[in-house]
Amino acid sequence: MKRQLKYVCILCYFIFFTKPTVAQSIEKNEITFIKTGKLFDSENGKILTNYVIKIENNKITEVGKNSSIPENVKVIDLTEYTVLPGLIDGHTHLMSLDDFKDKHPMAEKVLFEGDALRVLRGANRARTWLEAGFTTVRDLGDSGPFLDVALKKAIDEGTTIGPRMFVSGPIIISEGGQVPGLLKSQRHVIEDEYTIVKNVDDAINAVRIHVNYGADIIKICANNSPNNTSLTMDEMKAIVKMAHRYNKKVTAHATTDLAVWEAVTAGVDGIEHGYQISDTTLTLMAKKGVALVPTDLTKPLLKKVLDIMDYKEDTDIATKGYKDRYQDRLQRAIKAGVTILTGSDNYIDLKMPQGEAAKNVLIAYEEEGMQPLDILRSSTYLSAKFMGKEDELGSIKEGAFADIIAVKGDIVYDFSSTMFNVVFVMKNGEIYIEKE
Repeated sequence: MKRQLKYVCILCYFIFFTKPTVAQSIEKNEITFIKTGKLFDSENGKILTNYVIKIENNKITEVGKNSSIPENVKVIDLTEYTVLPGLIDGHTHLMSLDDFKDKHPMAEKVLFEGDALRVLRGANRARTWLEAGFTTVRDLGDSGPFLDVALKKAIDEGTTIGPRMFVSGPIIISEGGQVPGLLKSQRHVIEDEYTIVKNVDDAINAVRIHVNYGADIIKICANNSPNNTSLTMDEMKAIVKMAHRYNKKVTAHATTDLAVWEAVTAGVDGIEHGYQISDTTLTLMAKKGVALVPTDLTKPLLKKVLDIMDYKEDTDIATKGYKDRYQDRLQRAIKAGVTILTGSDNYIDLKMPQGEAAKNVLIAYEEEGMQPLDILRSSTYLSAKFMGKEDELGSIKEGAFADIIAVKGDIVYDFSSTMFNVVFVMKNGEIYIEKE
Protein backbone atom coordinates (compact mmCIF):
# COMPACT_ATOMS: atom_id res chain seq x y z
CA MET A 1 0.00 0.00 0.00
CA LYS A 2 2.85 2.41 0.84
CA ARG A 3 4.47 1.70 -2.52
CA GLN A 4 1.17 2.44 -4.33
CA LEU A 5 0.77 5.74 -2.48
CA LYS A 6 4.33 6.68 -3.37
CA TYR A 7 3.68 6.32 -7.09
CA VAL A 8 0.43 8.27 -6.80
CA CYS A 9 2.50 11.10 -5.29
CA ILE A 10 4.99 10.90 -8.15
CA LEU A 11 2.20 11.10 -10.73
CA CYS A 12 0.68 14.11 -8.95
CA TYR A 13 4.03 15.87 -9.02
CA PHE A 14 4.27 15.28 -12.78
CA ILE A 15 0.78 16.57 -13.48
CA PHE A 16 0.89 19.72 -11.40
CA PHE A 17 4.50 20.85 -11.17
CA THR A 18 6.38 20.00 -14.38
CA LYS A 19 6.55 22.64 -17.14
CA PRO A 20 7.38 20.79 -20.36
CA THR A 21 8.58 22.49 -23.51
CA VAL A 22 5.59 23.37 -25.65
CA ALA A 23 5.40 21.16 -28.73
CA GLN A 24 3.67 22.02 -31.95
CA SER A 25 1.46 19.00 -32.58
CA ILE A 26 0.52 17.83 -36.02
CA GLU A 27 -3.25 17.69 -36.18
CA LYS A 28 -4.83 14.30 -36.67
CA ASN A 29 -4.92 13.46 -40.39
CA GLU A 30 -2.81 16.52 -41.19
CA ILE A 31 -0.21 16.04 -43.91
CA THR A 32 3.11 17.84 -43.59
CA PHE A 33 5.95 18.09 -46.11
CA ILE A 34 9.57 18.81 -45.21
CA LYS A 35 11.83 20.17 -47.95
CA THR A 36 15.48 19.28 -47.39
CA GLY A 37 18.69 20.65 -48.81
CA LYS A 38 20.96 17.86 -47.59
CA LEU A 39 19.51 14.65 -46.16
CA PHE A 40 21.54 12.03 -44.27
CA ASP A 41 20.81 8.48 -45.47
CA SER A 42 21.72 6.73 -42.21
CA GLU A 43 21.26 3.19 -43.51
CA ASN A 44 23.90 3.67 -46.20
CA GLY A 45 25.94 6.46 -44.61
CA LYS A 46 25.47 8.93 -47.48
CA ILE A 47 24.38 12.54 -47.98
CA LEU A 48 21.48 13.01 -50.41
CA THR A 49 20.28 16.31 -51.85
CA ASN A 50 16.91 17.92 -52.57
CA TYR A 51 14.64 15.29 -51.07
CA VAL A 52 11.12 15.85 -49.79
CA ILE A 53 9.72 14.07 -46.74
CA LYS A 54 5.99 13.49 -46.44
CA ILE A 55 4.58 13.04 -42.92
CA GLU A 56 1.10 11.91 -42.01
CA ASN A 57 0.27 12.14 -38.31
CA ASN A 58 3.41 10.76 -36.60
CA LYS A 59 4.79 8.61 -39.44
CA ILE A 60 6.90 9.23 -42.52
CA THR A 61 4.86 8.04 -45.49
CA GLU A 62 7.07 9.05 -48.41
CA VAL A 63 10.64 10.19 -49.11
CA GLY A 64 11.41 11.27 -52.67
CA LYS A 65 13.79 13.42 -54.69
CA ASN A 66 12.23 16.64 -56.00
CA SER A 67 8.76 15.33 -55.16
CA SER A 68 5.86 17.61 -55.99
CA ILE A 69 4.06 19.23 -53.07
CA PRO A 70 0.32 19.86 -53.36
CA GLU A 71 -1.23 23.20 -52.49
CA ASN A 72 -2.80 24.02 -49.14
CA VAL A 73 -0.61 21.69 -47.07
CA LYS A 74 1.83 22.47 -44.29
CA VAL A 75 5.38 22.84 -45.61
CA ILE A 76 8.54 23.09 -43.49
CA ASP A 77 11.47 24.46 -45.46
CA LEU A 78 14.80 23.03 -44.27
CA THR A 79 16.65 23.48 -47.55
CA GLU A 80 19.36 25.58 -45.88
CA TYR A 81 20.25 22.81 -43.43
CA THR A 82 21.28 19.19 -43.15
CA VAL A 83 18.39 16.96 -42.13
CA LEU A 84 19.08 13.87 -40.00
CA PRO A 85 17.13 11.16 -38.22
CA GLY A 86 16.77 11.94 -34.52
CA LEU A 87 19.92 10.96 -32.67
CA ILE A 88 20.04 7.99 -30.29
CA ASP A 89 22.09 8.04 -27.09
CA GLY A 90 22.73 4.40 -26.29
CA HIS A 91 23.85 4.81 -22.68
CA THR A 92 22.19 7.29 -20.33
CA HIS A 93 21.37 7.58 -16.63
CA LEU A 94 18.59 10.16 -16.50
CA MET A 95 17.98 9.68 -12.78
CA SER A 96 21.58 10.39 -11.81
CA LEU A 97 23.76 13.46 -11.51
CA ASP A 98 26.90 12.92 -9.46
CA ASP A 99 29.37 15.39 -8.04
CA PHE A 100 32.85 13.87 -8.38
CA LYS A 101 33.98 15.79 -5.32
CA ASP A 102 31.54 13.80 -3.21
CA LYS A 103 33.14 10.67 -1.76
CA HIS A 104 29.73 8.99 -1.47
CA PRO A 105 27.61 10.24 -4.41
CA MET A 106 25.25 7.26 -4.24
CA ALA A 107 24.15 8.32 -0.75
CA GLU A 108 22.51 11.49 -2.10
CA LYS A 109 20.28 9.49 -4.46
CA VAL A 110 19.56 6.48 -2.28
CA LEU A 111 19.26 8.04 1.17
CA PHE A 112 18.27 11.67 0.73
CA GLU A 113 16.77 12.43 -2.70
CA GLY A 114 13.66 10.23 -2.65
CA ASP A 115 11.79 8.73 -5.57
CA ALA A 116 9.46 11.66 -6.34
CA LEU A 117 12.23 14.28 -6.47
CA ARG A 118 14.47 11.91 -8.38
CA VAL A 119 11.89 11.35 -11.12
CA LEU A 120 11.17 15.07 -11.37
CA ARG A 121 14.85 15.84 -11.78
CA GLY A 122 15.13 13.01 -14.29
CA ALA A 123 12.26 14.50 -16.29
CA ASN A 124 14.01 17.87 -16.41
CA ARG A 125 17.25 16.25 -17.57
CA ALA A 126 15.41 14.17 -20.18
CA ARG A 127 14.17 17.35 -21.83
CA THR A 128 17.77 18.53 -22.35
CA TRP A 129 18.51 15.41 -24.39
CA LEU A 130 15.55 16.10 -26.66
CA GLU A 131 16.56 19.74 -27.07
CA ALA A 132 20.07 18.59 -28.06
CA GLY A 133 18.62 16.46 -30.86
CA PHE A 134 18.43 13.07 -29.14
CA THR A 135 14.94 11.77 -29.84
CA THR A 136 15.70 8.34 -28.31
CA VAL A 137 17.81 7.11 -25.38
CA ARG A 138 18.64 3.78 -23.78
CA ASP A 139 18.56 4.40 -20.03
CA LEU A 140 20.72 1.79 -18.32
CA GLY A 141 20.21 1.79 -14.57
CA ASP A 142 21.09 4.10 -11.69
CA SER A 143 17.36 4.74 -11.63
CA GLY A 144 16.07 3.30 -8.38
CA PRO A 145 13.06 0.93 -8.22
CA PHE A 146 12.06 1.07 -11.91
CA LEU A 147 11.75 4.86 -11.85
CA ASP A 148 12.97 4.78 -15.46
CA VAL A 149 9.83 2.84 -16.37
CA ALA A 150 7.71 5.53 -14.67
CA LEU A 151 9.46 8.34 -16.57
CA LYS A 152 9.14 6.46 -19.85
CA LYS A 153 5.38 6.12 -19.29
CA ALA A 154 5.06 9.81 -18.41
CA ILE A 155 6.84 10.80 -21.64
CA ASP A 156 4.85 8.36 -23.76
CA GLU A 157 1.53 9.65 -22.44
CA GLY A 158 2.54 13.30 -22.79
CA THR A 159 2.63 14.13 -19.09
CA THR A 160 6.17 15.41 -19.51
CA ILE A 161 8.54 16.05 -22.41
CA GLY A 162 11.55 13.98 -23.32
CA PRO A 163 13.05 11.49 -25.77
CA ARG A 164 11.75 8.01 -26.41
CA MET A 165 13.11 5.78 -23.70
CA PHE A 166 14.22 2.17 -23.79
CA VAL A 167 14.91 1.25 -20.17
CA SER A 168 16.68 -1.48 -18.21
CA GLY A 169 15.39 -1.02 -14.67
CA PRO A 170 17.89 -1.73 -11.86
CA ILE A 171 21.22 -3.20 -12.95
CA ILE A 172 21.50 -6.95 -12.35
CA ILE A 173 24.69 -7.35 -10.38
CA SER A 174 26.64 -9.37 -7.81
CA GLU A 175 26.94 -8.66 -4.09
CA GLY A 176 27.65 -5.05 -3.09
CA GLY A 177 26.54 -3.42 -6.30
CA GLN A 178 28.82 -0.57 -7.34
CA VAL A 179 28.89 1.03 -3.89
CA PRO A 180 32.34 0.61 -2.31
CA GLY A 181 32.71 0.49 1.45
CA LEU A 182 29.07 -0.28 2.20
CA LEU A 183 28.65 -1.94 5.58
CA LYS A 184 26.94 -5.32 5.49
CA SER A 185 24.40 -4.10 8.04
CA GLN A 186 23.41 -1.33 5.57
CA ARG A 187 23.11 -3.60 2.55
CA HIS A 188 19.36 -2.96 2.39
CA VAL A 189 19.83 0.65 1.25
CA ILE A 190 20.82 -0.47 -2.27
CA GLU A 191 18.20 -3.19 -2.69
CA ASP A 192 16.04 -0.90 -4.87
CA GLU A 193 19.04 0.50 -6.73
CA TYR A 194 20.34 -2.87 -7.95
CA THR A 195 18.96 -6.34 -8.46
CA ILE A 196 21.55 -8.36 -6.56
CA VAL A 197 21.84 -12.04 -7.46
CA LYS A 198 23.60 -14.77 -5.48
CA ASN A 199 23.16 -17.80 -7.72
CA VAL A 200 21.75 -19.05 -11.01
CA ASP A 201 18.19 -19.28 -9.72
CA ASP A 202 18.38 -15.65 -8.55
CA ALA A 203 19.71 -14.67 -11.98
CA ILE A 204 16.83 -16.35 -13.80
CA ASN A 205 14.22 -14.80 -11.53
CA ALA A 206 15.84 -11.36 -11.83
CA VAL A 207 15.07 -11.38 -15.56
CA ARG A 208 11.47 -12.35 -14.88
CA ILE A 209 11.14 -9.46 -12.42
CA HIS A 210 12.55 -6.97 -14.91
CA VAL A 211 10.36 -8.15 -17.77
CA ASN A 212 7.30 -8.06 -15.53
CA TYR A 213 7.95 -4.48 -14.41
CA GLY A 214 8.53 -3.09 -17.88
CA ALA A 215 12.22 -3.33 -18.77
CA ASP A 216 13.00 -3.14 -22.50
CA ILE A 217 16.58 -4.36 -22.17
CA ILE A 218 18.54 -6.26 -19.52
CA LYS A 219 21.65 -4.56 -18.11
CA ILE A 220 24.19 -6.57 -16.14
CA CYS A 221 27.59 -5.89 -14.61
CA ALA A 222 30.17 -8.39 -15.82
CA ASN A 223 32.48 -6.69 -13.34
CA ASN A 224 30.96 -4.27 -10.83
CA SER A 225 33.81 -1.79 -10.54
CA PRO A 226 34.80 -0.07 -8.29
CA ASN A 227 33.97 -3.20 -6.25
CA ASN A 228 35.94 -6.28 -7.21
CA THR A 229 33.29 -9.01 -7.36
CA SER A 230 31.43 -10.13 -10.45
CA LEU A 231 28.70 -12.37 -11.76
CA THR A 232 29.74 -15.93 -12.58
CA MET A 233 29.71 -17.26 -16.13
CA ASP A 234 26.82 -19.57 -15.25
CA GLU A 235 24.81 -16.64 -13.83
CA MET A 236 25.42 -14.54 -16.95
CA LYS A 237 24.53 -17.44 -19.25
CA ALA A 238 21.29 -17.98 -17.34
CA ILE A 239 20.42 -14.27 -17.60
CA VAL A 240 21.08 -14.24 -21.35
CA LYS A 241 19.06 -17.41 -21.96
CA MET A 242 16.06 -16.13 -20.01
CA ALA A 243 16.24 -12.61 -21.52
CA HIS A 244 16.38 -13.98 -25.07
CA ARG A 245 13.39 -16.19 -24.25
CA TYR A 246 11.45 -12.92 -23.75
CA ASN A 247 13.08 -11.27 -26.81
CA LYS A 248 15.06 -8.89 -24.62
CA LYS A 249 18.67 -8.08 -25.42
CA VAL A 250 21.37 -8.10 -22.76
CA THR A 251 24.09 -5.51 -22.47
CA ALA A 252 26.97 -5.69 -20.01
CA HIS A 253 28.95 -3.12 -18.10
CA ALA A 254 32.47 -4.48 -18.63
CA THR A 255 35.68 -2.50 -18.23
CA THR A 256 38.44 -5.14 -18.17
CA ASP A 257 39.40 -7.57 -20.90
CA LEU A 258 38.44 -10.56 -18.72
CA ALA A 259 35.01 -9.07 -17.97
CA VAL A 260 34.39 -8.37 -21.65
CA TRP A 261 35.52 -11.85 -22.70
CA GLU A 262 33.35 -13.57 -20.10
CA ALA A 263 30.28 -11.50 -20.99
CA VAL A 264 30.73 -12.11 -24.73
CA THR A 265 31.29 -15.83 -24.14
CA ALA A 266 28.12 -15.90 -22.02
CA GLY A 267 26.17 -14.58 -25.00
CA VAL A 268 25.47 -10.87 -24.29
CA ASP A 269 24.43 -8.62 -27.16
CA GLY A 270 26.35 -5.48 -26.20
CA ILE A 271 29.34 -4.27 -24.18
CA GLU A 272 29.25 -0.93 -22.39
CA HIS A 273 32.58 0.92 -21.92
CA GLY A 274 35.11 -1.81 -22.74
CA TYR A 275 38.05 0.35 -21.73
CA GLN A 276 40.45 -2.59 -21.84
CA ILE A 277 39.90 -5.08 -24.66
CA SER A 278 42.50 -7.31 -26.31
CA ASP A 279 42.53 -7.95 -30.05
CA THR A 280 41.54 -11.55 -29.37
CA THR A 281 38.41 -10.43 -27.49
CA LEU A 282 37.55 -7.89 -30.20
CA THR A 283 37.77 -10.66 -32.79
CA LEU A 284 35.38 -12.74 -30.68
CA MET A 285 32.98 -9.78 -30.41
CA ALA A 286 32.98 -9.32 -34.18
CA LYS A 287 32.44 -13.03 -34.78
CA LYS A 288 29.46 -13.17 -32.38
CA GLY A 289 28.00 -9.83 -33.52
CA VAL A 290 28.38 -8.14 -30.12
CA ALA A 291 28.21 -4.33 -30.29
CA LEU A 292 30.52 -1.98 -28.39
CA VAL A 293 29.35 1.26 -26.78
CA PRO A 294 32.46 3.36 -26.06
CA THR A 295 31.50 5.96 -23.44
CA ASP A 296 34.36 8.37 -24.13
CA LEU A 297 34.88 12.01 -23.25
CA THR A 298 36.26 14.86 -25.33
CA LYS A 299 39.56 16.45 -24.37
CA PRO A 300 37.89 19.59 -22.90
CA LEU A 301 35.44 17.55 -20.83
CA LEU A 302 38.20 15.22 -19.62
CA LYS A 303 40.14 18.22 -18.39
CA LYS A 304 37.00 19.58 -16.78
CA VAL A 305 36.41 16.29 -14.94
CA LEU A 306 40.02 16.26 -13.72
CA ASP A 307 39.59 19.83 -12.46
CA ILE A 308 36.38 18.88 -10.65
CA MET A 309 38.25 15.99 -9.03
CA ASP A 310 41.01 18.45 -8.00
CA TYR A 311 43.58 16.35 -9.86
CA LYS A 312 47.03 17.24 -8.55
CA GLU A 313 49.19 16.21 -11.50
CA ASP A 314 49.52 17.72 -15.00
CA THR A 315 46.01 17.58 -16.52
CA ASP A 316 47.34 17.89 -20.08
CA ILE A 317 49.47 14.77 -19.67
CA ALA A 318 46.60 12.89 -18.00
CA THR A 319 44.14 13.92 -20.72
CA LYS A 320 46.50 12.78 -23.46
CA GLY A 321 46.95 9.45 -21.71
CA TYR A 322 43.20 8.85 -21.53
CA LYS A 323 42.61 9.92 -25.13
CA ASP A 324 45.45 7.76 -26.46
CA ARG A 325 43.94 4.71 -24.77
CA TYR A 326 40.44 5.59 -25.99
CA GLN A 327 41.67 6.04 -29.55
CA ASP A 328 43.69 2.83 -29.54
CA ARG A 329 40.70 0.80 -28.34
CA LEU A 330 38.24 2.42 -30.76
CA GLN A 331 40.47 2.06 -33.81
CA ARG A 332 41.26 -1.59 -33.02
CA ALA A 333 37.54 -2.28 -32.59
CA ILE A 334 36.73 -0.69 -35.95
CA LYS A 335 39.55 -2.63 -37.63
CA ALA A 336 38.25 -5.88 -36.11
CA GLY A 337 34.80 -5.22 -37.58
CA VAL A 338 32.98 -4.63 -34.28
CA THR A 339 29.75 -2.64 -34.54
CA ILE A 340 30.18 0.70 -32.75
CA LEU A 341 27.20 2.37 -31.08
CA THR A 342 27.17 5.78 -29.44
CA GLY A 343 26.57 6.25 -25.73
CA SER A 344 27.44 9.13 -23.45
CA ASP A 345 27.13 7.61 -19.95
CA ASN A 346 26.68 11.20 -18.85
CA TYR A 347 25.90 11.29 -15.13
CA ILE A 348 28.52 13.82 -14.02
CA ASP A 349 27.58 17.35 -13.04
CA LEU A 350 29.58 19.34 -15.61
CA LYS A 351 27.65 22.59 -14.96
CA MET A 352 25.86 22.44 -18.30
CA PRO A 353 22.64 20.82 -19.58
CA GLN A 354 23.21 17.08 -19.54
CA GLY A 355 21.95 16.66 -23.09
CA GLU A 356 24.55 19.17 -24.26
CA ALA A 357 27.26 17.33 -22.35
CA ALA A 358 26.05 14.04 -23.82
CA LYS A 359 26.42 15.40 -27.37
CA ASN A 360 30.16 15.59 -26.74
CA VAL A 361 30.47 11.81 -27.07
CA LEU A 362 30.05 12.26 -30.83
CA ILE A 363 32.91 14.74 -30.86
CA ALA A 364 35.03 12.38 -28.75
CA TYR A 365 34.77 9.73 -31.47
CA GLU A 366 35.85 12.27 -34.08
CA GLU A 367 38.87 13.17 -31.93
CA GLU A 368 39.73 9.47 -31.94
CA GLY A 369 39.69 9.20 -35.73
CA MET A 370 36.15 8.03 -36.51
CA GLN A 371 34.66 9.69 -39.59
CA PRO A 372 31.64 12.02 -39.14
CA LEU A 373 29.21 10.03 -41.30
CA ASP A 374 30.22 6.81 -39.53
CA ILE A 375 29.61 8.50 -36.18
CA LEU A 376 26.15 9.62 -37.28
CA ARG A 377 25.35 6.16 -38.64
CA SER A 378 26.32 4.69 -35.25
CA SER A 379 24.10 7.23 -33.50
CA THR A 380 21.08 6.57 -35.72
CA TYR A 381 20.60 3.48 -37.87
CA LEU A 382 23.01 1.12 -36.10
CA SER A 383 21.70 2.06 -32.65
CA ALA A 384 18.13 1.48 -33.83
CA LYS A 385 19.12 -1.84 -35.40
CA PHE A 386 20.66 -2.98 -32.12
CA MET A 387 17.27 -2.47 -30.49
CA GLY A 388 15.47 -4.22 -33.36
CA LYS A 389 13.79 -0.94 -34.29
CA GLU A 390 15.53 -0.07 -37.57
CA ASP A 391 12.21 0.04 -39.45
CA GLU A 392 10.80 2.59 -36.99
CA LEU A 393 13.73 4.64 -35.68
CA GLY A 394 17.14 5.87 -36.76
CA SER A 395 16.23 6.36 -40.43
CA ILE A 396 14.23 8.76 -42.54
CA LYS A 397 12.22 6.35 -44.65
CA GLU A 398 8.68 5.26 -45.32
CA GLY A 399 7.05 3.71 -42.27
CA ALA A 400 9.45 5.20 -39.71
CA PHE A 401 8.34 7.50 -36.92
CA ALA A 402 8.74 11.18 -37.75
CA ASP A 403 11.82 11.70 -35.55
CA ILE A 404 13.75 14.31 -37.51
CA ILE A 405 16.33 16.96 -36.68
CA ALA A 406 18.18 19.60 -38.69
CA VAL A 407 21.60 21.16 -38.12
CA LYS A 408 23.20 24.26 -39.56
CA GLY A 409 26.66 23.85 -41.05
CA ASP A 410 28.77 21.22 -42.79
CA ILE A 411 28.70 17.92 -40.92
CA VAL A 412 31.62 16.50 -42.92
CA TYR A 413 34.11 19.37 -42.69
CA ASP A 414 32.91 21.13 -39.53
CA PHE A 415 31.37 18.30 -37.56
CA SER A 416 31.81 19.64 -34.03
CA SER A 417 30.31 23.10 -34.59
CA THR A 418 27.54 21.79 -36.82
CA MET A 419 26.33 19.12 -34.39
CA PHE A 420 25.97 21.76 -31.68
CA ASN A 421 23.97 24.01 -34.01
CA VAL A 422 20.62 22.20 -33.90
CA VAL A 423 17.88 24.35 -35.43
CA PHE A 424 15.00 21.88 -35.67
CA VAL A 425 13.82 18.93 -33.59
CA MET A 426 10.74 16.84 -34.35
CA LYS A 427 9.80 13.73 -32.38
CA ASN A 428 6.83 11.58 -33.27
CA GLY A 429 5.57 14.24 -35.65
CA GLU A 430 5.66 17.03 -33.04
CA ILE A 431 8.03 19.98 -33.33
CA TYR A 432 9.98 20.82 -30.16
CA ILE A 433 12.70 23.10 -31.58
CA GLU A 434 12.31 25.47 -34.54
CA LYS A 435 14.92 28.19 -34.25
CA GLU A 436 14.98 29.69 -37.72
